[in-house]
Amino acid sequence: MILTNRFLLPLHQFFKNMKPVFLLTFISLIVLSCSPYQKALKSEDMSLKYHMADSLYNVGKFKKALKLMEQLVPSYRGKPQGEKLMYLYSDTFYQLGDHYLAGYQFDRFTSSYPNSEKAEEAAFKAAKSYYELSPRFSLDQKETYTALDKLQAFVTKYPDSEYLSDANKLVQELTEKLEEKSFKIAKQYYTISDYKAAIAALDNFLLDYPGSKYRQEAYYLRFLAAYDLAIRSIPSLVDERLDTAKQYYGMFKRYYPESEMHQDAEKILQDIDKRLQNKEV
Repeated sequence: MILTNRFLLPLHQFFKNMKPVFLLTFISLIVLSCSPYQKALKSEDMSLKYHMADSLYNVGKFKKALKLMEQLVPSYRGKPQGEKLMYLYSDTFYQLGDHYLAGYQFDRFTSSYPNSEKAEEAAFKAAKSYYELSPRFSLDQKETYTALDKLQAFVTKYPDSEYLSDANKLVQELTEKLEEKSFKIAKQYYTISDYKAAIAALDNFLLDYPGSKYRQEAYYLRFLAAYDLAIRSIPSLVDERLDTAKQYYGMFKRYYPESEMHQDAEKILQDIDKRLQNKEV
């Protein structure tokens, strides 16, 4: 069907009738469809895509660069340019905050190019990516353990690295997170009156984290748990468990003779001695 002129608007009238927002969108689509980036994205020329991706990465246009890299990666595996591309590809995920894929891709890079001049940096960024995945202490800490393994492996492999100080700080932070979780679990056992579990958890905590900021409270709490367990035990177990509680008191006093909790601990000790003396009579 042929339209007559009365059904056709002049071009200037067409634009005049458009609302400003639609006009801007229309113009933007036209400009974008003709942009060098769009041409590279649609092109079959891998060299053009590669140089465009590299340029976009260098100016921080990571999302656009990533779209091109995703087209390039299958074609460049095993080629001389593949090493640089795979590093940029991994780092693009890192820069975009996609820590899961960044860690995975950096691991692949260090495995594929162990002698690369970027291997050390890639290993650190892989470990840091896993660190970023570590959740708050109250959640499951699988990612935290993975991050610690990666960071410790990095420190072992690159003891003179420029990233060593940063890696050690991350290790300390993750260790403190696990430490807090371990102590809070032990404390929760005490709160719900599971004194046996509390004592076992505190024993493990004191062995695993000898320099912990929770150490004093852990010694005191273990003493309390042992006392509470003893006075709630069947008669045949009371004396033995009271003696154990006294031993825990002795450890607490030896390590923290000036503790603010010492006054309360002394009162409990007096009750323990009184109970034991009454049994002897």
